[in-house]
Amino acid sequence: MSLHRPSAWRSALPRLPESAPYFPWLRDRGSLTARIQARGQFSLRLLRQGLARPTPDEAALLGIAPGALAWTREVALVLDGVPVVYAHTVLACQPRGPLVRWLGRIGGRSLGSLLFAHPGFARGEMRARRLDARHPLFARATATLGGAPRSLWARRSLFGFRTQAVLVTEVFSPALRGL
Repeated sequence: MSLHRPSAWRSALPRLPESAPYFPWLRDRGSLTARIQARGQFSLRLLRQGLARPTPDEAALLGIAPGALAWTREVALVLDGVPVVYAHTVLACQPRGPLVRWLGRIGGRSLGSLLFAHPGFARGEMRARRLDARHPLFARATATLGGAPRSLWARRSLFGFRTQAVLVTEVFSPALRGL
């Protein structure tokens, strides 16, 4: 993949004027929920949870057959009443394991409360990119975050637990610049 291709998920981002305000958010390996909570009143809005088809790149990364269903969850992370992050989580239905049960029962709680509280989780490499209207998550993120941006910055990483992996993609609102 070319470093300059805007559609590529990259582990190293060039410091460009448009990406610089998001660097602290894109590179932080800690809990995004905790980071937002430190800045004001936090809440979580559950948008959707259940079986759905992952995007082609998500399916490939998780080893899911093209067109197969996966467990998905979409939430808005809200700061002081304003949605600031659209989070999209994908988990393969097979192999079965504790993640399927845990995530099925998490409800309106933050996934970060599970991922960062349990010592068995290992976070993989952080990757980031700018999403635009060509990306399948862009319309859902824009509908959640509001406004009419031409692009949004996002990051994603795999969290492994035993034989399972969950892919978490977080799309950032322009409202987070400078926070």
